[in-house]
Formats: sequence, C-alpha cells, structure tokens
Amino acid sequence: MTVTRRVSDPARTDDRRADDPALTDDRRAGDPARTYESTVIELSREHPERFGEIFDAHFAEIYRYVVSRLGPGPAEDVVADTFLTAFHKRARYDAGRASVRTWLYGIATKLVGKHRRTEIRALRAIGRRGPDPDDGGHEDRVITQVSAQGLRPEIAAAVAALSRGERDVLLLVALAGFSHDEISAALGIPYGTVGSRLNRARRKLRDALGGTNPMLDREDPSRG
Repeated sequence: MTVTRRVSDPARTDDRRADDPALTDDRRAGDPARTYESTVIELSREHPERFGEIFDAHFAEIYRYVVSRLGPGPAEDVVADTFLTAFHKRARYDAGRASVRTWLYGIATKLVGKHRRTEIRALRAIGRRGPDPDDGGHEDRVITQVSAQGLRPEIAAAVAALSRGERDVLLLVALAGFSHDEISAALGIPYGTVGSRLNRARRKLRDALGGTNPMLDREDPSRG
C-alpha cells in the first residue's frame, strides 16, 4: 500500500455507507461510525483498496497528534508508518477491543516513542521560550503547534521530564481527549496502570509547578 495524502468526499462516503451490502442492520446498531469502520477493515482484508477510507477518515487527526509531539519533519514519516503498520496488521484488528481511531492512536503513540529525543527537545524549547507564532522556524512551529494543542509553556519542561509511559498517558488525555478505557485499549496496558501513570504524571506536574493544578486535571469520563 502506498501512503499518500487524500481528501475524502463526505457525500461520497455517506453514499458508500448506504449502498454497501456488507452493512447489515445489526452492524448499524450502536455507534454508526465505529460499526462502519470495523466493517471497512474487514472488507479490506480481501479488498485492500477499501483501507483508503480509513486513511481518509483519520489522516488529519493522527497527523495533528504526531506533529504536536514531534514536529512536521518527523511527523510525515511517523504518520506514514502508522497507516502502513495498520494496513499490514488489519487482519488482527479487533473491533471488540477498540475503535479504529483508538487503534490508530495506539500505533502512532508507539511509533512516536522511537523519537523520544526529538519530542523532549521540542518540549524543553516550549518551556524555555513558549510559542512565537511570528517566527517561521521549524522549532518555533513545533512550539506553537504543541502549545495550541494544550501544552502550556509553564508545564512543557515538566512534561519532558516524565517517563515515556507517563507522558504517553498524559498526552493521550491532553491532545486526544482519551478516557482511561481508550488509553488502556490503545496502549495495551491494564486500566489500573493507566490510572497510576496518570496520577504520577499529574503529581509530578503539580510538584514542578509549586502545587498548581496541571493541564486538563479532570475526572475520567469513563468512570461514569
């Protein structure tokens, strides 16, 4: 599969959903988007071209997430690898464990982990200077993009000091809006581990900020 950026046509996608004989009534129950996408993954096992619909639906969001963590340069390769990995592993996708969105974020997060030094440099730069939208340099674009997604300059250095596991959990909450359940499914770790890592990350941020509440310190919506 060749990964190239494509622009989806919402009307065309809606027509395809309505006309696809594989979408039976029982598959339309629950979350229509999740049900449709799981069906597309199934169909793509025998019809690989169908995977392009997954690419169209999620490219922009996954790209924003990876750019927010690594910057535009490394992000291009990481996002391409994310969709290539998903394509090659599509036969193992389990709709009962995670939505396609959650699955893709998990793949992207693990690939981001291979660029730990790049991410830490960007976070430390935010902590030193904060975003400067008038500067067109690469590092400054990274700073602006990450800050706009929710990492304020005053906590960026503290985030850089977190362990990889703590940072992944925290940023999936801050940048993707994930619940504990979604993080557990994305990273393949127990629910309790998500909570403990997030609690440690928030405690370290509070200590670094002199007791100030860190970003997005909210209750997990999946707890009900």
